[in-house]
Amino acid sequence: MNSANLQVLSILLERAESERDEALRLFQDAEKRAHQARQQHGELAQYRSDYQQRWAQQFAARGTMDIVGCYQSFGGRLDEAISSQSNITQYADQRLLASRDKLRQAEMRVASIGKLIERRRLEINRAVQRQEQKACDEQAARSTQAAYNPFVRLSA
Repeated sequence: MNSANLQVLSILLERAESERDEALRLFQDAEKRAHQARQQHGELAQYRSDYQQRWAQQFAARGTMDIVGCYQSFGGRLDEAISSQSNITQYADQRLLASRDKLRQAEMRVASIGKLIERRRLEINRAVQRQEQKACDEQAARSTQAAYNPFVRLSA
């Protein structure tokens, strides 16, 4: 393990973070579109309800066959618009779920690479500590040997 490996992993982490950020942006965009689609669907449904209520009162007072025909024709087109908006809303919700999954995967990748970098740093630190401990042990052994043998010269 060396610092070159950490540099490669750091570059990989930066790329994964960039991909995650893009996935987040796409998720937020999909969330906004799904919200707008649901809101528009709700507005159309509310308009249809108001329209039916208003015309029910109108027919109670007076109504001709021509007016009933216009009412039914417009009501049919309104139902088609609501049905179409319902399909758009379902599609937007599906895209939202897909983008949420992609975001979750990107976040997991960033977390995995981050943990891998942390493990590699710990391994490098342990290797350095072992080398330092070995050097200290060798120095201590030489010092001890020099204390008992005056002819051995310390080299450090």
